[in-house]
Amino acid sequence: MRFFAALATLLFAAGFASAAWAHAALVSVEPASGSMLAAPPKAVQLRFSEAVTPGAIRLIDGAGRARDDARVSASGETISVAMPADLPEGTAVVSYRVISQDGHPVTGSVIFSIGTPTATKPPAARDGGLNMVIWLARVGLYLGLFVGVGGVFFARWIAWSMTGMAVPRVTLAIGIPCAAASVGALGLDLLGLPPSAITTAAPWKVALATSAGPALLVAVTAMLLALVALRSAWYARAVALVALVGVGLSLAMTGHAATAPPEALTRSAIFFHGLGVAIWIGALAPLMTLVSRPTAATLPIVSRFSRIAALAVGVLALTGLALAIVQLEKPGALVATRYGLILSTKLVLVTGLLALAALNRFRLTPALARNGAGAHALKRSILIECAIALAILALVAGWRFTPPPRTIVPETPLAIHIHSDKAMFQVLVSPGRPGVDDFVLQLMTGEGTPLAAKETTLTLSLPERGIEPMERKASLGPDGYWHVRKVELPFAGRWHVRIDALVSDFEQITLEDELDVTPP
Repeated sequence: MRFFAALATLLFAAGFASAAWAHAALVSVEPASGSMLAAPPKAVQLRFSEAVTPGAIRLIDGAGRARDDARVSASGETISVAMPADLPEGTAVVSYRVISQDGHPVTGSVIFSIGTPTATKPPAARDGGLNMVIWLARVGLYLGLFVGVGGVFFARWIAWSMTGMAVPRVTLAIGIPCAAASVGALGLDLLGLPPSAITTAAPWKVALATSAGPALLVAVTAMLLALVALRSAWYARAVALVALVGVGLSLAMTGHAATAPPEALTRSAIFFHGLGVAIWIGALAPLMTLVSRPTAATLPIVSRFSRIAALAVGVLALTGLALAIVQLEKPGALVATRYGLILSTKLVLVTGLLALAALNRFRLTPALARNGAGAHALKRSILIECAIALAILALVAGWRFTPPPRTIVPETPLAIHIHSDKAMFQVLVSPGRPGVDDFVLQLMTGEGTPLAAKETTLTLSLPERGIEPMERKASLGPDGYWHVRKVELPFAGRWHVRIDALVSDFEQITLEDELDVTPP
């Protein structure tokens, strides 16, 4: 017993000794994406919200050639890509794939033109084949952890019987190779490598160096211990308990939620949430077997689990609420983001599970206790619970590809500064992409003091696409700035901006400039 207690303590310490990791987001780029430059920049600097590690950085020059002579360096949250001295004129692309400290890739491209723009495009995105492998491996891993380890824990600590262990055995056999596949697929994703590179050391090395690598090793250990706990030995119950602890630890060691501040709260919430899921979901398959072939021991087991499940549901509700509040930050994110939509769908499915659990506890189990009736109905209810639980696991695996709302950094608006002897106009365009944009105009005198105007007009045109001048009246906001909202910019390109400010009945100041709107 001392050995297993020491092992549990070691796993627990390893799980919570990790650094303060978070999901990174691009904050700024220098030079700004879409810039028109007279000469090549010395370097392209990418600044992220958190420290990142370079994965794959690629440069395509204005002649459309992939360059391998761009030097990449990293310092904390900044990635610097030194440009070759012989960079030709045209549109160049820096395509980046960096590794966030929570083990997820952050990707994108920066486009800038030297002299006359050309038709250079960012590298084509990889097809969804690898994403499908990552998703399937994650679903298989969840089956091994929750159905496999949870099922063994149910057998050793709740049922005191090994009846119905066929499904947990199968899911453990699925979960262990899926964990290994997750490591390799993660490495391919982080480095942007093709599937054929799975036989090389690079993807495995980079994946194991992230927080996800140790977490998957803990998950494999938990599943192996669960297999050991299937044996009829004096230490089986202790091993099953350590395996269950490993489920919670593997989830709390990595991922979006685990890195959300305050980490003491979020990591603890994930740990207990994982335990609650394993205890509840792991019991379903063995219970269905027990109810299918009822014996004198069936009713006490069902009643005992019913009481424990009520506690598990309470833990799930409290921890799930805490994590949702941290991740979403505001209720509107439930419907305004992909992450929120997945969570909303999960909540609907969980509500169905809770309804079935209440039916089992308050109606079907008492009926079974009174006269042995209702076994068929209870079995059918548990079968439906199994189907809903599988749907939830498949749904939650999709969170791997969707950052939570708390990590989404709003895009920096486009800004241009127009200056003359008489006036200075600052123009902010948000989000600065083709589509519907909002313009904010700050009017100042040549000395930088606020410029009072009776009315202000914004005129936009895109001669290269044949779009004639579009005139919109600006309205003065309570912040002292002039606003033009919901302006339709149908195309990317170099838009001509003209601002007419009527400062008196006899004087109008007009300033003009160009605004580069890049593709989304």
